[in-house]
Amino acid sequence: MASTVFPPSPAILAPIADHDATFPVRRIFCVGRNYAAHRAEMGGDDREPPFFFTKPADALVASGAAIPYPSATHNLHHEVELVIAIGVGGANIAVGDALGHVYGYAVGVDLTRRDLQAAAKSKGHPWDSAKGFDLSAPLGAIAARPGSDLQGGLRLSVNGAPRQAAHLSDMIWSAPDIIAECSRLWRLAPGDLIFTGTPDGVGPLEPGDAVHAVIDGLPALDFRIV
Repeated sequence: MASTVFPPSPAILAPIADHDATFPVRRIFCVGRNYAAHRAEMGGDDREPPFFFTKPADALVASGAAIPYPSATHNLHHEVELVIAIGVGGANIAVGDALGHVYGYAVGVDLTRRDLQAAAKSKGHPWDSAKGFDLSAPLGAIAARPGSDLQGGLRLSVNGAPRQAAHLSDMIWSAPDIIAECSRLWRLAPGDLIFTGTPDGVGPLEPGDAVHAVIDGLPALDFRIV
């Protein structure tokens, strides 16, 4: 086997609730504007299908972390989301078969450099620097729920004060819809994560803020901005 010019990067491993094994993360897909109220909050007034963007796998941060306030922004925002963990790969998956590709679910937060996003939008530029920066994907432990759907409320608070609250049934696209559409654009594989969009109530974070995010039936996610 050929040697490498430097040591390969370590695998990105997400914790699994009540399990000694970990979930090896391959890719992170994210859905934009999947709650009608958030679409309106961000200046949209239609119900067009949501779109996808990505984050690098090494943007993942485990619960309990202290996350440095990122560079190049003065307007860091939180976005709480249901995250689907894919356990069975496939392409062009039918909506009716989509849940068979689910390993489990977790609560995640899509950290966003909102000022960079606004600047990119105004110029028609990609959002990579606004969404895919270091440590931008905090994730709670994955709850194994193979083949199942998930319903319940999702909530996020900052320093104990409520910021975001909604129900997963408020999503424009359901988890099966999202899996099917994502698999039409990419061949999904075990280890892929899909952040499914955020409800309204997104807002700024500052150094010293403590974030608590929950989805009914899943392990909570906690982190601090330092």
